[in-house]
Amino acid sequence: MSNSQLLHSDRKSIPGDGLVQMSRAALIRLKGQGGNLPLRAIRVRSHTSGAYLSRLRGRGMEFDEARPYQAGDEIRNIDWRITARTGQPYSKLFREEKERVVTLWVDYRAPMYFATQGRFKSVLASEAAAMIAWSARKLGDRLGGLFFSEQGHRELRPRNNDRTTLRVIGLLAEYSQQAPQSSLPEQRREAARSALLRINRVTRPGSLIFLISDFRDLDVQGENHLTSLARHNDLILLRLFDPLEMELPRAGRYSVSDGKQFIAIDSGDREHCRAHREHYQLQQTHLEQLCRRHGIHLFQCATNGDLASILSNGLGRQAH
Repeated sequence: MSNSQLLHSDRKSIPGDGLVQMSRAALIRLKGQGGNLPLRAIRVRSHTSGAYLSRLRGRGMEFDEARPYQAGDEIRNIDWRITARTGQPYSKLFREEKERVVTLWVDYRAPMYFATQGRFKSVLASEAAAMIAWSARKLGDRLGGLFFSEQGHRELRPRNNDRTTLRVIGLLAEYSQQAPQSSLPEQRREAARSALLRINRVTRPGSLIFLISDFRDLDVQGENHLTSLARHNDLILLRLFDPLEMELPRAGRYSVSDGKQFIAIDSGDREHCRAHREHYQLQQTHLEQLCRRHGIHLFQCATNGDLASILSNGLGRQAH
């Protein structure tokens, strides 16, 4: 079975007392864990295979003034308005902002409401975003967010205050508790494309952006939006997945439902299992290579994984 056939479940529990929803109070209780995340890390350790090290760019840059172009200036910093008016090339100069912008881009499309072990990917996404939000608040960074599903998106402009942090927490709980609707792959692709295009338009250069998703149904156009965003910002992708998406369970027949339809999985068919595993590995390798090419940091967490450790270790300080 391909990943595109995996649908979310409408069950209220998962074997092993897993979570399918996240309350506002539970997200507030993550303040202690989130406050300890090292968002000011010297380096980011990527959790791709063949992990690499890469510096964060640091705080954002704010426009200061324009001056005549000099040899060695970045072409992308040319001020085209002044250049057109004067007939001479001018470059924009920037100064470091006192507060960095930390932006959360969180996926709540239908496949995020799924898990066979641990908790729903939507719950994991809300937990991760909440911890990052608390860390940003503790460090005095400006926090913003874009939260989306197939039905549209909601935005919060970056602010440095308790009210904004609590509004983020409230939205994370609200999305976690909503009843998802079934969707087609093209609807999911369009939702991701639109959300990536929007965050490209509203994000200021030099921001630290966390994109939290299972990154399914990401097409070429969506990837182009992603790489465009990476040119001027620090991107950290947190990819969430369920163990079933990686490997089918032991031999048997299983049913998966989205609340309206059921599909049967026959994991006793070796060829079927091999095709399923290869499809997953192909998608994973493609995402890892995309991140390497464009300097994007990739963390990965299973629905039954230790999210706090993965974030802490991935963002952990490392000596030169």
